[in-house]
Amino acid sequence: MKKYIYQLLLTVVLVSITPGCKKSRLDLVDQSAYAYDTYFTNIAALNQATIASYATLLHPGLWAREYYYIFDLMGHEAKRASFLLGAEQELGDYSFGTNNADLSSLWSSLYRMIFRTNLVIDRAAAWNPTATADRAKLNQYLAEVKFLRAYAYFHLVTLWGDVPLYIDYQTTLNNNYLSRSPAADVWKQVEKDLTEAAATAELPTVYPSAELGRVTKGAVIALLGKVYLYQKKWGPAQKEFEKLMGAPYAYKLDPSFDNVFSITNQNTPENIFQIMDQQWTDWGIGSPYYMFGNGAEQVGKQTHTGRAMEYGWNDWKNVYISNAAVKAFTYTNPANGQAYTDPRAKSTFYGTAASGGETVYCQQCATGAKPYPFDATDPQGDYRWKKYEYYHLMEKYGDPKSPINGQVIRLADVMLMLAEAYIQQDNTGNAPLALIDSVRSRSNAFLYTTLGDKANAMKILMRERQLELCGEQFRYFDLLRWGIIKQTINAEKAAEPGTGTQPFQDKHLLFPIPDAEKNYNPNVAKQVGNGWN
Repeated sequence: MKKYIYQLLLTVVLVSITPGCKKSRLDLVDQSAYAYDTYFTNIAALNQATIASYATLLHPGLWAREYYYIFDLMGHEAKRASFLLGAEQELGDYSFGTNNADLSSLWSSLYRMIFRTNLVIDRAAAWNPTATADRAKLNQYLAEVKFLRAYAYFHLVTLWGDVPLYIDYQTTLNNNYLSRSPAADVWKQVEKDLTEAAATAELPTVYPSAELGRVTKGAVIALLGKVYLYQKKWGPAQKEFEKLMGAPYAYKLDPSFDNVFSITNQNTPENIFQIMDQQWTDWGIGSPYYMFGNGAEQVGKQTHTGRAMEYGWNDWKNVYISNAAVKAFTYTNPANGQAYTDPRAKSTFYGTAASGGETVYCQQCATGAKPYPFDATDPQGDYRWKKYEYYHLMEKYGDPKSPINGQVIRLADVMLMLAEAYIQQDNTGNAPLALIDSVRSRSNAFLYTTLGDKANAMKILMRERQLELCGEQFRYFDLLRWGIIKQTINAEKAAEPGTGTQPFQDKHLLFPIPDAEKNYNPNVAKQVGNGWN
């Protein structure tokens, strides 16, 4: 779908048609170009509006740039290097306030996604196609945008708690100042959207290659299971995840862990839902720096990510992998009581042989392989990211242009969530053991013969998620939902070279309501306590 989205985004200038509302809020465009009542009267136009909803995934605060900074830094898998300043520096040391640009952008882009999906749902309800094929496509698009709306609200309710719940386009036009709804109501809406999408017969389980990247039924089921898991509804979560373990779904762990994060990772059988990126090639398609600045969301040609460049140790090197994350890859093998270094370390970071990290790069360069120049005098440790990098192919990138798709949901994540659902229901036997060992086996890590009691099983599960998913923006969410984020972040930060602080406060359990929202919506402003949330 990389080329498919690329081509469609060139035509999707409309993004949303929202007469009567402020542009800063609902993303107004030139209404002389598109008429709300007449434009969405064919399946091609509804498809464009659906693709416009997908396009927000690369808007500010999301997957073109800020998303990985927010959750890697706040989950303390990454730590800032000296070049990283501004909003990202605040995230890394938890000094951010209600005006943090990255968090404000995340809030705004999630609501932009919601408003666009609401538009599709509204116009689909108003159009009654007579052709069977059109009706089938309409139902498919409705399921896709319900997934995206659920994805947006999942983030909002998890990170901010009570939030305004906009689910009707017409109501939004008439009342653009909704108060915050209780988190329980938001969770119910997320479940409703995903349940309806999963029940849509026309939503494919697989797509032809030209449309890879669209929401599948498997993606809907996986997110629904995750939603249940986050609410501690272990039985329903188990039921959803188990559906993905067999037919009609053909997901498999990729034999190569590295391939899951390679420039061709759109082809891995492990994919359930990805952010589709297209490599930047030249200025003819626009600036490689489109992800910077307030106008990024209005650019349709570029669909690459800056992550490799910004995290890259031989380019901008804005972050390290934290020492805490590095140390997690060395733990005790219960079979012999000896220290063991997990083989996934070599796929995750550059470092030393003793740490288990990768020690060479440029393996496929014309110049041949070169040693990673680990700086033993660096007080921060000089461990740098390898996951989502492609320094095995080139020595430097030169520009932010990475085509590596972002992994939103992949099979290993689902398998570990299913194992967790079993364990939380006091099943520590063969079912969760097999799932955990399957994930470990792919990387040639030693296999467990038993998980022990529930407490020990959860300890193993938590570490497994930390190692398998390191650098994939899951750690912050996991620590938050497990109820251990404060003590974990503070302990790690206190031990980290050059930090020595315990910055996580109770208020950080929820993100601050952005100043922009409070200034815009007086009803939300009245509900914010202590100037934070």
